[in-house]
Amino acid sequence: MKIARWLLPLLGVSFAVAAEEAPMRQIATIPLPKVEGRIDHLAVDTARQRLFVAALGNGSLEVVDLDKGAVVKHIGGLREPQGVVYAAGLDKLFVACGGDGTFKVFDGGSLELIKDVQLGEDADNVRYDEKTRRVYVGDVGLAILDAATGRRLGDIKLMAHPESFQLESRGPRVFVNVARDGLVAMVDRDKRAVVARWPLGEARANFPMALDEAGQRLFVGCHKPPRLVVLNTTTGKIMASLPIDGDADDLFFDAARRRIYISCGVGLLDVLRQTDADHYTMAGKIPTAAGARTSLLVPALNRFFLAVPHRGEQPAEIRVYELP
Repeated sequence: MKIARWLLPLLGVSFAVAAEEAPMRQIATIPLPKVEGRIDHLAVDTARQRLFVAALGNGSLEVVDLDKGAVVKHIGGLREPQGVVYAAGLDKLFVACGGDGTFKVFDGGSLELIKDVQLGEDADNVRYDEKTRRVYVGDVGLAILDAATGRRLGDIKLMAHPESFQLESRGPRVFVNVARDGLVAMVDRDKRAVVARWPLGEARANFPMALDEAGQRLFVGCHKPPRLVVLNTTTGKIMASLPIDGDADDLFFDAARRRIYISCGVGLLDVLRQTDADHYTMAGKIPTAAGARTSLLVPALNRFFLAVPHRGEQPAEIRVYELP
């Protein structure tokens, strides 16, 4: 029997519940004028409502005002900017440039360059540990820097160049994707050493990663073949492995909604639902654009940002999604 729409609230059914069935909905598109080439990682300053876009192929950092929905500053002259992190407590912006191996520190307000540190080749992903005020940068290993001064404090040696890595907030461990060897290296950052190596079975080319620290699960996105591998962070054991779409470069775990978002360069955004710690199903595949492989989940804003590069008639832009 079909129920009249006006009766639904009386029966305790809300339209908000029905809306939650959709993984997310696009609410805005922000142009990135004159941005060419590959776009790498993103960061956000929630207080000022600014999104930072590492335009790797363009040699620039684009600063987007989310209220205005427009680029408000262009920082050029960067050689392959890749990793970018904003530290709110220090009001500083950190950018790693792979082309010349530099780590750049900008003032968070003026966005003026205040420090330029020479690291190793292919400076890539950046993570900030707010408790210790240290920054970790993936280059030939993991470089450790004092976030307040920019001073290099040391290095953690790895077997090969690190891709995505995640820091524990309640412990000393760092989980590092070593794509060359198809494994995850577990690092003790107090000892500054690799203390375990976790193979990924048949999966290889592991690039993006996300951590469910409370649930003791690590999510690893692989390219060969395209799969999501779920590891137990206590034992390193593979708990689940399921197919995803190709060319994934960013992956996020949404603890509040128990969902995983994976931006795939083939032109799809995969959304998986976590039934429990070891069981996952595909909740939806959202069509995007070719090469749209980097993204950012911002729970504080209830937003998901996707970077789309210029290819053919598709202009460079940021697509903004609202989470249910």
